[in-house]
Amino acid sequence: MATPDGSTGAERGAQPPVEPDPSATQLSLGRRLREPRTIISLVLPIFLLVLFARSLPGFHLEELPAKILGANGLLLLAALGVFYLGFPLRGYRWVLLLRATGFRLGTTDATEIIFISWLVNCLVPAKLGDVYRAYLLKINSPVSLSKTFGTVFIERVLDLFAIVTLGLAAGFVSFRNGLPGPVQVVFLVGGVFVALLALALLSMRNFGRRILTRLPVPQRIVELYDRFEEGVFSAIGLRALPRLIVVTGLIWATEGTRLFLVVEALGFADVHLGISGAFFVALTGSLLTAVPLTPAGIGVVETGLVAVLTVAYGVPQTEALAITLVDRAISVLSIIAIGSIVYAISPKRRGAGLRHAPEAVPTA
Repeated sequence: MATPDGSTGAERGAQPPVEPDPSATQLSLGRRLREPRTIISLVLPIFLLVLFARSLPGFHLEELPAKILGANGLLLLAALGVFYLGFPLRGYRWVLLLRATGFRLGTTDATEIIFISWLVNCLVPAKLGDVYRAYLLKINSPVSLSKTFGTVFIERVLDLFAIVTLGLAAGFVSFRNGLPGPVQVVFLVGGVFVALLALALLSMRNFGRRILTRLPVPQRIVELYDRFEEGVFSAIGLRALPRLIVVTGLIWATEGTRLFLVVEALGFADVHLGISGAFFVALTGSLLTAVPLTPAGIGVVETGLVAVLTVAYGVPQTEALAITLVDRAISVLSIIAIGSIVYAISPKRRGAGLRHAPEAVPTA
């Protein structure tokens, strides 16, 4: 059957679908930062967090500077180093996912792209950094944008499974003498979330295309979905899955270790989280960043961390806030400071930055 342009279906099928390619203007970080809603999303949660802290009698904000400045500098540097160790691990994992889809990328290039995308996520709401990551790879290589989105999506799925699984394990170890009520709620929500996520993936795998083809959508959308689904499911073959699980576990071990070192650096006499408690609190905070209401979950994560520390572990409110602020300074403010420099000098945002020419690899 001929198409409106006179080509046959076979001829049209031999050509790749034209993918939506977000322009540099649409994804310009400077332009996004000047938008009123971005400014509001940055300032409003910080303002509300300050009001919240000042309104509760347990918070003694005047004591915060002394408590933070009294921290062990070497342990804070160790926490910073452990945190940044996670980026090459994330880059290597993305390399594995892309390689399974038939595209080879260097770990250094992947790490740099991911780091820049984290900067965007720290400054702009709605997880735009994930979109920007796929865009950066697209303008630097002949990769399919839809397939790249698929690898980013399955990476997020791996992260969520790891957060919930490791968080539950850390919680059971940390609260082996009895789970507080709020922790039981977290466990229940986490278990339900993992079950729903598994069900969604199963439905996508078996019914996604079938449902889409029955809807009144253009054929081009179906073709783009096919590429997205290929990126999702070809990236996690059985041969690569054990390695992906190990690397993902190491990635999230850096998050828990970072918070543990922060607590040790501050050295509060009445705070005893232990390594399991630090993992549980850190992973709970990471889960809260999945709520894309504000950049890097600003306001949401801080409130959640302080609540878990005070309610579940009995940490005094001022100490809990000090731990939270120092930890977030490492995981957010340092990304903004260092990431801004990397963004300014990186040729990747102009589409001319891969250190090694990408190549296709054969896939089964």
